[in-house]
Amino acid sequence: LAGDITSEFFLENVAKEIVKKGFGIITGGGPGIMEAGNKGAKEAGGSSTGINIELPHEQYANPYIDFDKLLNFRYFFIRKTMFFKYAQGYVLMPGGFGTVDEGFEVLTLIQTGKTTRFPIVFMGNEFWGGLIDWVKEFQLKAGYINKEDLNLFSVTDDPKEAAQIIYNFHKGKKLTT
Repeated sequence: LAGDITSEFFLENVAKEIVKKGFGIITGGGPGIMEAGNKGAKEAGGSSTGINIELPHEQYANPYIDFDKLLNFRYFFIRKTMFFKYAQGYVLMPGGFGTVDEGFEVLTLIQTGKTTRFPIVFMGNEFWGGLIDWVKEFQLKAGYINKEDLNLFSVTDDPKEAAQIIYNFHKGKKLTT
């Protein structure tokens, strides 16, 4: 992300803004950026869930997860299913292959009607801009996706805007758990 704001600090603020709008936070439950999301939720007084993955060399549960909301999984595909099943919004921070995989999988599931539609927000124009440009330049122009598919997600640098996108999508709806 541009400037001297770290991704962790940025996600803490995104999580706080989402909690202020009445939503809980679910992260991968690990350290770093995931910990920042749980920390922001906890500091804002919201629900803080961790969906952790068992890995041989890393991935421990962070201390900001509500003690009764830590779930551990052995396989990535099951973990991702849990994310998608309970999501009311999806915020993707800058990340690696796993982040890109999750982002495109959830876009595909929504695009094909295999999961209920919910807002997807890519945080960080500078980080995601090149990928989004590629999607428009190559996938859209080649006809692999439709122009309407570009409406399945938003890109922003503003934590308040990210929370507002999720809130506006659900405004007036009764959310179930």
